[in-house]
Amino acid sequence: MEEKFLNFVLVFSGLFVMGIYHVWLLFTILCNPRRTVIGFNAECRQAWVFSIMSDPMKNGVLAVQTIRNNIMASTLLATVAITLCSLISVVVSTNTTVMSSSAVSKSVYSSETTISSVKYFSILLCFLVAFLCNVQSIRYFAHTSFMVTAPALKDKKESIEYVARNLNRGSFFWSLGLRAYYVSFPLFLWIFGPIHMFVCCCTMSSILYFLDTTHCFTQQLQKFIGDMYANDAESVHRSLGNAGLEDFHLCSPLLTGEGDNQV
Repeated sequence: MEEKFLNFVLVFSGLFVMGIYHVWLLFTILCNPRRTVIGFNAECRQAWVFSIMSDPMKNGVLAVQTIRNNIMASTLLATVAITLCSLISVVVSTNTTVMSSSAVSKSVYSSETTISSVKYFSILLCFLVAFLCNVQSIRYFAHTSFMVTAPALKDKKESIEYVARNLNRGSFFWSLGLRAYYVSFPLFLWIFGPIHMFVCCCTMSSILYFLDTTHCFTQQLQKFIGDMYANDAESVHRSLGNAGLEDFHLCSPLLTGEGDNQV
């Protein structure tokens, strides 16, 4: 009864802490993107796309190599995730067979099997989410690699914004896949006990807060990017013709097409 009580209280408390943190992070990204690294990186990527597509014939090789590196990173994470899913499935099937053969009673077997199955299934679910998110990331990066080097799109503001949205969506899915890896750490420690999981959830939330929010260095970098973007505005204005940059806005990383939030 004591172990069941700890599992019920500490596991749900740890998940509640991580859930509250990610709800706060999502709200901050939507309302104040520049306070988070995710929103700041989305702004930098969009400025990068605008700079690359101002002269795609000159910057095409750099763009393709940069996007290829992102595709390779997503491919590696997706491969690791699906491999771990296969290993966890083998471990679960083996443990189930051993427990069924060595169980003292049916009730003990059912209780232990249920708890163990929930633990392994939650870990398996994290890696499945990581795999799917990284596959989607590869998809968006592949589309972007074709469009970012198209010379016919360099004078079309709407086309440049569309390419930037696809790049940000690919990076957003990559962040979700990596976040699934982070969530799997407390679930791994749940195998050793609910106390380990609760401590890991609190520690992981603190570490993620430090990684997800902007600090002195990122604020200085943000100022530098803004100055550089302002200096390049005149040249990009000439490349876009009468459209200019006054109608161009940097979008939130949670891009859904029309009605994007302005950063």
